[in-house]
Amino acid sequence: MVTKTPTRDTYVPPPRGPRQQQPVSSRQTWRRRLWRFDDKASPYAYIAPFFLVFGAFGLYPLIYTGWIALHRVEMTGMDQMEWVGFENFSKILQDSEFWTAVTNTFLIGVFSTVPQLLVALGLAHLLNYKLRASTFWRTVILTPYATSVATAALVFALVFRADGGLLNWALDFIGLGETNWANGHWTSKVAISVIVIWRWTGYNALIYLAAMQAVPADLYEAASLDGASRWQQFLKVTIPSLRPTILFTIVISTIGSMQLFGEPLLLEGGTIGATGGTENQYETLSIYLYNYGWNLGHLGMSAAVAWAMLALLLAIALINWIVGRFVRRSAA
Repeated sequence: MVTKTPTRDTYVPPPRGPRQQQPVSSRQTWRRRLWRFDDKASPYAYIAPFFLVFGAFGLYPLIYTGWIALHRVEMTGMDQMEWVGFENFSKILQDSEFWTAVTNTFLIGVFSTVPQLLVALGLAHLLNYKLRASTFWRTVILTPYATSVATAALVFALVFRADGGLLNWALDFIGLGETNWANGHWTSKVAISVIVIWRWTGYNALIYLAAMQAVPADLYEAASLDGASRWQQFLKVTIPSLRPTILFTIVISTIGSMQLFGEPLLLEGGTIGATGGTENQYETLSIYLYNYGWNLGHLGMSAAVAWAMLALLLAIALINWIVGRFVRRSAA
């Protein structure tokens, strides 16, 4: 009797029983829990150092300064604090010197920010084209930013000196006479603005240059095919593309103008800069705070000035946000 060997078509595998799951060991369970914990907690661990440093050196001093602003504290007796409430704020708001400092800060900010950003935009536009030794020129325009405030202010103090200054020598050479730059109400603001422009123009130019290089080249090619000149491409393509960057530099420059300290302090070589000039003609809010805190020793008043500066910065930031929102809506 011949038995037939089952072929592939006729072979039927034997039935299998229900699949049994392998038991999970306690070690695998621990690894899964550890992986889940690491997945959820590691992002917070990465950003925790920033918040710890900010809390220790940013948030705590800010809150403590606000607490001091509500007390009468003198430099000679810092352990003796007398609660006065909002009396310090009332005094500075009624002080005409405070409003002089606010006006000076605003004017110097306008005189330095507007030309600075315009020149930076022009330099960035020139550097955006293919130039020989482009890296060298970018380094050159950034060199003033690497210079310390004290060095720049002292050098320009020699330039703007009333007797024997380089600028007065040049003006006298061409027959325009000499000018007492530091003692003039407007010339002193111009002198400080020149220092700020010289230091920060290159920094803003590199920010604009980085934003320009991110603009798609197709936009320039399309504008060129439509017959647009380079100036028209700059106005119609570059400027609209840089609108967020321009708003950012305006905000940063505004904050920097509110914190002007080294330039007015060292305008006359540090002799009477702590008072902002003989008639407070170039006294900024930072100099006003410094005068109350270190020259007069009224720490409570200087803390109130610091919080007033913070309130002004928040108001300016709110105005910038409203203007930026309006510009974005109009562009859309």
